[in-house]
Order: sequence, then structure tokens, then C-alpha cells
Amino acid sequence: MKEATSFPRREKSAELFARAKAVFPGGVSSPVRAFKSVSGPPLFIKRGDGCYVWDADNNRYIDFCASWGPLILGHNNEQIRERIFKAVASGTSFGTPTLNELELGELLVKNNPYLEKVRFVSSGTEAVMSAIRLARGFTGRSKILKFEGCYHGHLDSLLVKAGSGLVTFGESTSAGIPPSFAAETLVIPLDDRAALDEALEKYGHDIACIIIEPIPANNGLLLQDYSFLKYLRQKATEHKVLLLFDEVISGFRVHFAGAAGYYDIKPDLVTYGKIIGGGMPVGAYGGSNELMAFISPDGPVYQAGTLSGNPVAMAAGLAACHQLLSPNFYCDLDHKTNHFIKNLTDHATENKYSVTFPKVGSIFWIAFSTETIKRADQIDPASMKFFKLLHAALLEKGVYMGPSGYEVGFVSAAHTIEVLNEAAEIINWAMDSVFSDL
Repeated sequence: MKEATSFPRREKSAELFARAKAVFPGGVSSPVRAFKSVSGPPLFIKRGDGCYVWDADNNRYIDFCASWGPLILGHNNEQIRERIFKAVASGTSFGTPTLNELELGELLVKNNPYLEKVRFVSSGTEAVMSAIRLARGFTGRSKILKFEGCYHGHLDSLLVKAGSGLVTFGESTSAGIPPSFAAETLVIPLDDRAALDEALEKYGHDIACIIIEPIPANNGLLLQDYSFLKYLRQKATEHKVLLLFDEVISGFRVHFAGAAGYYDIKPDLVTYGKIIGGGMPVGAYGGSNELMAFISPDGPVYQAGTLSGNPVAMAAGLAACHQLLSPNFYCDLDHKTNHFIKNLTDHATENKYSVTFPKVGSIFWIAFSTETIKRADQIDPASMKFFKLLHAALLEKGVYMGPSGYEVGFVSAAHTIEVLNEAAEIINWAMDSVFSDL
């Protein structure tokens, strides 16, 4: 399959993108939206409903991006929409406590055994930033240990990559981050007990917390063995280092209590985002009473936000979370996703294509490799050329995936078996097209 050079289905999107480049850096408000890793102009989406989105050219797509994960109930969910309308009718922001905020907090604490107290913020990045500050304030230590391939938002001390060597100090992946900030972060490979042991033996006395996506889903889907996550919990306890689970993606997606609940592993601190707001901008962090007592106004660690606990976002979160707690919600979603992935896997296996579909819960990834990938350095950058071709073919046939081969896909409750069968047929056709010339 050859790369297309014209995109007649995206004429209006192309016109809008040309206008956008005059007012936004790169024409977008978030980098991956610019379609730099795939072909053609980005889609300007004007409407979503259920498992579908429509672009400015009136093309309809089966959507597996789901606004990068939060739309586990699909687009324009009726209960969320009506709860938002009701909240907006009373006002959009007060900068005060509200009943919606209290009720959502009570709902989370009641149904999550790893939370005793929670603090709402406005994004996943803000949640991680605040949890890191809390970890440092509680322990009196300054360094953070993170894993190569895990993304924790765009805060300075975590927007880093590994240097050369097994255990390294972070090297900035963005201009504008002083080396002294990055140097407060240690970076080690995923799935590497020796590196973990070395880091804790050398620097454990100065490490405030270990932060990890327990289900790494920002750089491919790098599923970790349960035994490694348990070992991580064990070693953190031994060295009196806090364990921070970044569940901005996995939280409420694989289990109501996130990956912590899915694996039954208790973190000391946990961060959430995306789903918790039902499509509105919300983040949260939480932990034990002892830890959260260090947050202002009870304790010395300052964190505040004018729009934290925004009443409209809290209303959306309440409507979403009540639906997630319905009987068999996660079992049903997992069953549909398994059916969908089996269809794709069977086709790839039958045709001996070098592609696999790692999945957990309703999260999946298209990996152009037959090897099990657990670490970022196992991803072959050259494989992204296949995703670029696949992505273009899927758009032509009406399936929308996130515009990067490093991004994961999401199945929502709005995807029916019939729609998933249709999508699988299109993806299988696209695989045939991509591999036809090889």
C-alpha cells in the first residue's frame, strides 16, 4: 500500500487547519493532534454520539480514540449530558465547595479501598504534580524514581528520558527545563528488577516516591507482569519509599478502583484524570488519611485551584461514575473487547502478519511486532511506517484511531458487538492493504 498524497474526504478539515496554523502553534492546542506522525490534515471533529464522531466534511467514523480515553460511556452520553445541563442552569463556577463535589468525593472513597481522602484538581498533569509535591513534603526527600516509557504529564521534573546506563539521572525531553530540575528524577527501564534494586540501594535514602503507570499506556501498551508490580510494592515498602500509581489512563478504565483494584496492589498515592470527569476537565489525587493530612489547609504542602471541584465537571463525573458502578459493567466491556481483539488477532495470525494486539480491559494497542513488548526500547521506530499507512486506510473507510502508533485505543460501552464486527472487518481489510506490497 502506497502513502496517499491527496485527501479529498478532508477538504474542509484542511481549510480549517490552514486557518488554525495562523493562530495556534502548529495549528493545534496539543501536539499529537497535528497529525505529524500520520498522513494528511488533522480531522476537525464537530459532533460525537455513541461510538461515532463526525468531522467537518460530514464523514462518520467509528471512534476508538474516545477523547484519549475518558469517554468510556461513549460520546454524548444522555445521563452525563442531562446532569451537565442541570448544573449549568445553576451556574458554571463558584470557587466554593458544592454538593456535587462532596457527593463525587464520597462516591470515590466509598468504592475505592485505596482512597481514604481525595483532592480534586483540573487535569491529570496537575494531579501528578500535586502528588509529587505531597510525596516530597511528607518524606522530606527530593528525588523521584520513574520508568522509561511511562508518561506523567508535562511537568518539568517528569518530562525526562533516561540517559545511558542502567540507572540514570533524567535528561530533559523538552526545551525550557533546567538540567537541575531533570536531575531530581532517576529513570530506569520497566520490567527490570536489577535496575530497581540498584536505584534503591544507591539512592533510596533520597527518593520520595516511585511513580509508575501500573498499566503503561502512553508509549504503546507495555503490560507489566503482575510479579514485577508486586516486587515494586515490596521494595518500596522495604526502603520506606512511597509508591505512586499514575492511573490517569487506567483509573476507572479497567476497574472502578483502577489498576490497583485490577491487580489488588495498594499504592501509597494514586492519581486520576480523564474518566473521572465524564468528558469534562477533572483530575484527582488521593491516599491515606495520614498522607492527605499534609495537604493545605490541614498540613504544610500547599496546593490550590480556582476551578478545582468545578460544579459542572463534578456533575459530569457523578453521572459517569454511577453508571460505571452498575452490575457487570466491566465484565461486559471486557467481553466485548475480547471479542473484538480475537477477530483482529485471528486474521493477523491466519495471514502471518507481523502485528499483535495487546489488551487489558477495554484498552488495546496495535503493535507491529510478534514479540511481547514490555519496555519502551523494545518498540522498533521503523514499525511506525506501517501504522501510518494503516491509519490512512482506516480513515478512508470510517474508523478513527489516535494519530500515533504509540497511542492506545479504547472500546467504550457504546460500541456494540455489531459495530465492533464492522470495525474489525475494516481493520482487517486495512491490514491486508498495508501488507499487500511486502
